Amino acid sequence: MFTGIIEEVGRLERLAGGEIAIRAKKVLEDVALGDSIAVNGICLTVTRFDAAHFTADVMPETIRRTSLAELRRGSRVNLERALTLKSRLGGHIVSGHIDGAGTIAAMKEEGNAILLTVRASDSVLRYVVEKGSVALDGISLTVARVGAADFTVSLIPHTREITNLREKERRQPLEHRDGHPRQVCGEAFSRRMCARKCRSEGQGRNNDGFPASAGILRKC
Repeated sequence: MFTGIIEEVGRLERLAGGEIAIRAKKVLEDVALGDSIAVNGICLTVTRFDAAHFTADVMPETIRRTSLAELRRGSRVNLERALTLKSRLGGHIVSGHIDGAGTIAAMKEEGNAILLTVRASDSVLRYVVEKGSVALDGISLTVARVGAADFTVSLIPHTREITNLREKERRQPLEHRDGHPRQVCGEAFSRRMCARKCRSEGQGRNNDGFPASAGILRKC
């Protein structure tokens, strides 16, 4: 398990033959064989390491479900060691199992922040809720808005500077991981059940977008 708080940005050395090699420093300080390290939010197991690199096995299923194949030698990747019982939970609980890959649709400045809009499939969006948590390339972020085919997060300057988002541009891929399952499932269930109730009863909606008389689940 991870927190979505990036510890350092590494560099891709090699991705071939079912293995990935990453140049790193901080995440290697106490590494051991078999440890888990999140690479752009993808949980990988360390199989070899030295003072400046680590290697992990990458299955075909991982390649299919992520955007690792889009990376090139020298690409910047977000790195985080697995959570321990003594760690601070500064972000949210992230499993490292990717839900899908999205595409950056827009980046817009708003004061000192950057609004990042990500286009995603319906299979991902059905579990994304406003004010819920989502991990993009392993970064813990809060959802500011959910649209019909996309969602938006707001980045503070610090987050952009210490992660690989500083190099991201429109149409580039991002890894998705939804937030805490109890919160997301509760809210997503609410949205789906209320939408169904609205369709069947033709009710009006309140200011939250839910049917005025519907009993709904709130955040856990």
